[in-house]
Amino acid sequence: MQSGQARFTPTYKKAVCCKSIEETKVRQLLFTQKEEPRLVEIPIACIRPNRSQPRRVFAEDELCSLAQSIASNGILQPLTVRRVSQSEYELIAGERRLRASIMVGLQKVPCIIMKCSDRQSAVYALLENLQRADLNMFEEARAIRKLILDCSLTQERVAKQLGKKQSTIANKLRLLRLNEEEQEKIIDAGMTERHARVLLKLDGEQRRQVLEKAVSGNLNVKQTEILVERALQQGKTKGQNAKIIIKDVRIFMNTLNKAIDTMRLSGIDALTEKTENDEYIEYNVRIPKSSAYKQNGSNISA
Repeated sequence: MQSGQARFTPTYKKAVCCKSIEETKVRQLLFTQKEEPRLVEIPIACIRPNRSQPRRVFAEDELCSLAQSIASNGILQPLTVRRVSQSEYELIAGERRLRASIMVGLQKVPCIIMKCSDRQSAVYALLENLQRADLNMFEEARAIRKLILDCSLTQERVAKQLGKKQSTIANKLRLLRLNEEEQEKIIDAGMTERHARVLLKLDGEQRRQVLEKAVSGNLNVKQTEILVERALQQGKTKGQNAKIIIKDVRIFMNTLNKAIDTMRLSGIDALTEKTENDEYIEYNVRIPKSSAYKQNGSNISA
């Protein structure tokens, strides 16, 4: 075998034939071409990444492990590509295998060439990653959202295609309510999807503070839940205090009345009018300019 060329092993054809039933269904759903997909070796230099690749993080240690496996055993499953020009192909599925092959120094890799549109390519790239569980929780949620938006699918349809419950899809989409900074902290800390869902009970500064404590304390899900419940109880207490202040607006009105009485005792002819409806309490104070000026004048003379 020439250096830099992909090695075929006895298990290679078996791996190709033993694709999951779900993946076969996806291909049947997306591709209507009459002829069978072709299996060929393609120079790596002619393969470009998929613009719709949902995966953002490729762990270096996992790539190194895969590269060692490819160096020892060859590529057990071909990449999936589509032709975009006479000499260029776009990767549909298999970016980890492509990156690992580059690390090994291969010049060519085995590929299945599919005939499909831009939309079909994007959909298959998303589904392939989702089915392989190669994505972290937030990449998976973004991939599902993109699938729904780009292909005008419902949550129910996506759930059926992925073999999941509709409620599972809805819960995954809710994870995107966390901002990117929060998402990064959760992933970097190795927290689980259950951690993330618990944190969604909080908003804004409360959530930021609880997340910081959960990360720094390396808290498990149960401990994080307790922390969240405490924060929620504190929020309720503050809300109750705010209601008491609003109900005690009468105190401020009494203060206004005393101020008016003091003005009248000083000789200022202040008039007050209070009106109240379902939405507002309106309090008007009228002071005649003549009365005010006379008072000012008497003070100056004194």
